[in-house]
Amino acid sequence: MSDIEIAQRANMKPIIELAQQNYRIASEHLDPIGHFKAKLSLEYVNSLEGKKDGKLILVTAISPTPAGEGKTTTTVGLGDAMNRLNKKTIMCLREPSLGPCFGVKGGAAGGGYAQVVPMEDINLHFTGDFHAIGVAHNLLSALIDNHINHGNELDIDPRRIQWKRVVDMNDRALRNIVVGMGGAANGYLREDGYDIVVASEVMAILCLATSRADLKERLGRIVIGYKSDKVTPVYARDLKAQGAMAALLKDAIKPNLVQTLENNIAIIHGGPFANIAHGCNTVTATKTALKLADYVITEAGFGADLGAEKFIDIKCRMSGLKPSAVVLVATIRALKFHGGVAKDDLNQENLAAVEKGFENLERHYKNITEHYGLPCVVCVNHFTFDTEAEIALLQKKCADLGAKCVVSKHWANGGAGAENLANAVAEIVDNREPEFKFVYDENLSLWEKIETIATKLYGAGSVTASAKVKSQLAAWNTDYGTFPICVAKTQMSFSTNPALKGAPSGHTIEIRDVRLANGAGFIVAIAGDMMTMPGLPKVPAAERIDIDDNGKITGLF
Repeated sequence: MSDIEIAQRANMKPIIELAQQNYRIASEHLDPIGHFKAKLSLEYVNSLEGKKDGKLILVTAISPTPAGEGKTTTTVGLGDAMNRLNKKTIMCLREPSLGPCFGVKGGAAGGGYAQVVPMEDINLHFTGDFHAIGVAHNLLSALIDNHINHGNELDIDPRRIQWKRVVDMNDRALRNIVVGMGGAANGYLREDGYDIVVASEVMAILCLATSRADLKERLGRIVIGYKSDKVTPVYARDLKAQGAMAALLKDAIKPNLVQTLENNIAIIHGGPFANIAHGCNTVTATKTALKLADYVITEAGFGADLGAEKFIDIKCRMSGLKPSAVVLVATIRALKFHGGVAKDDLNQENLAAVEKGFENLERHYKNITEHYGLPCVVCVNHFTFDTEAEIALLQKKCADLGAKCVVSKHWANGGAGAENLANAVAEIVDNREPEFKFVYDENLSLWEKIETIATKLYGAGSVTASAKVKSQLAAWNTDYGTFPICVAKTQMSFSTNPALKGAPSGHTIEIRDVRLANGAGFIVAIAGDMMTMPGLPKVPAAERIDIDDNGKITGLF
């Protein structure tokens, strides 16, 4: 059966009943949205503050390929397996964006028998969080143009406005637009553009905020542009925008509870992409789960060079979270793709390609263990086309590297198929205290931080940028020099060229643009041709998605 067919046959339990049964959460602290989704009140979240934290486990992956790797599937399967072994575990995931859902990637609720449900709801509008984030962002956009139209008392330079608009869809036609056309009654004529919602600073702020007060203060810190002197920043608080924006996010800030196919609790909250944003679910969700469970399994988007690095250097740095171990997900098919095999030939045995593609896994593993300082288990997400010889070769290569390698069959068998993985992970986290290190020191200059990420993690030989970009970074060092860096880069390669597979070395990383995310508290460095508004492919996934007269959705995966 397809993923959606498996999900639609799930034996779901009412989420209120499940939360009470598994975690003794009283119904008064849950705001149900239908029978199988619920918001958890912040008052309840705050009441957990004095409780002991569980162990935090991060799931990441090798560089993504069209063959798929399966981080979410592994996160769910591992969580179900831990619970099968009587290890009280909650999974913390990100909310899917409609952009990839209707584009290339599809949904993000896991797959096979390792899924979170209700799958259709999670992949579509879910609890409305993304809608609220988009509206809060666009309210600020409207307030900016309205202020200029009514006399521009703040002396905002229309040519120096940094705040775009957003929509949760891949729509390349909106990357660059002109607003205010049609005469003076329609505002001030100026260039503008759209980003996707998951790249919005409001999304990042929601994911990093620790309270309603922190949320509102961060929203007020957003730099929307500069005055006509070109150096004095204008903040969202100057437009008195933060209160209304926070009001729109009053429910979005609350974590969302759902369940797996095996009726284990998962928290799905926040959804920044890791290739254009910081790629982690909310701090609130992760910290709440750590108070409720003995083990928390969370994922970070795309490969370990993006999601895991940002999890460590942004999320953990800001929140004080301490991971105990990392699971690095790989597939035989993905390794063969990195070894030069065409997508259509990935189901055929090819030991030479596995050997060649292993260099990608090896670099990610070394980054995790050497540069992040964390113990790492390699999870081989099993496909039916994997041959015994290919698996044996991969296990030997991992053993030579000193890496624990476990073949996991959670896609086919759910939690039962991931028990070996669960035992391997538990053996690490139960027998060591969390220790890790950041990739760079916060006191380095902004440019030095970018260079450190590029050379240490990406294997780059050099980093380049225009004089304008370097000058902007130098100017920001005074007020924002301790901020971490959020690199926006293709997820398909360690380089900025998505076609460059494996583990390229000595390449040049070009920083094309930099953006200040003052409310979120980091600097975005855009590398190469990376776009913060993706486009749809020639044949988008939307073409196969449908609904019948009974309301049954088909084509999601």
